[in-house]
Amino acid sequence: MSTAAPQAPAATKLSQLDALKKLTKVVADTGDFETMRDYKPQDATTNPSLILQAATKADYAYILDKVVADRKGSGLTGHAQVEDVIDHVLVAFGLEILKIVPGRVSTETDARLSFDTKGTIDKAHQLIALYEKAGISRDRVLIKIASTWEGIKAAEVLAKEGIHCNLTLLFSLTQAIACAEAKVQLISPFVGRILDWFKASTKKDYTPTEDPGVKSVTEIFNYYKKFGYKTEVMGASFRNKGEITELAGCDLLTISPNLLGELAASNDPLEKKLDSAAAQKLDLKQVHLDEKTFRYQLNDDAMATEKTAEGIRKFAADIVKLEQFIASKL
Repeated sequence: MSTAAPQAPAATKLSQLDALKKLTKVVADTGDFETMRDYKPQDATTNPSLILQAATKADYAYILDKVVADRKGSGLTGHAQVEDVIDHVLVAFGLEILKIVPGRVSTETDARLSFDTKGTIDKAHQLIALYEKAGISRDRVLIKIASTWEGIKAAEVLAKEGIHCNLTLLFSLTQAIACAEAKVQLISPFVGRILDWFKASTKKDYTPTEDPGVKSVTEIFNYYKKFGYKTEVMGASFRNKGEITELAGCDLLTISPNLLGELAASNDPLEKKLDSAAAQKLDLKQVHLDEKTFRYQLNDDAMATEKTAEGIRKFAADIVKLEQFIASKL
């Protein structure tokens, strides 16, 4: 009879996705519910492009059809009716997402309001009112607004009302500092779109450690942690898995379904790259921005100026397509 002690089963090696979840809040960058169920993110982000993709798929037609049927008796006509339906569609998708994720959903305002502070505030109030009418606390909703001066000022007002914002289309430390000083809840610096600009400009490829988008988010993260800003940093818009693993330790990362799949399929080791304690020891200079300084510095940064403008144009174009699609249903 053997007296050897039974051997413990070998420990299962964590996937990179599970390892990342121990360092960073993982957020799904999609309007697809099944992706969220598969990868179990903490939060989810949407934008007009993602909602347009989802709303035109047969799997999600029931959401749009129900909203259209419910709002046909609103008494509104023309553009006002289409706008009303879009607001309800955005919130309807958000409500379904909140049944899946334990945290928050980001719902975007109309990109055509990017230079309209009052219009952005009014739209945020409309969206939050719809969520609250459905029984959802405003703490579970982030209103997405472009990181223009007008958008940041709108977010500053909304923050004082307890409405949390996600400042998107952010490409520079200048935009990030203005957001932090406005005490906004969260920013979404775009990693991949920065890389796109530099690749087009320099005609060269970059490794993940050299990636200018990774460097930009690292710089913002370190600045925030050095000076104790509470605004959360959520890296976004990734082009490859390496960009994500280079930002392990960031507050949050919002990741598309295909890259979530790559992370889940990999067992390569994952190292913490961003660290709050280390950032506090850095020798950095604190900067304060007024409107004219913000506008000059942003204008002086060709990449940030061009990518912010391009992003607003693209999101606005997709809102127009969504309006046309909904108008055809009405």
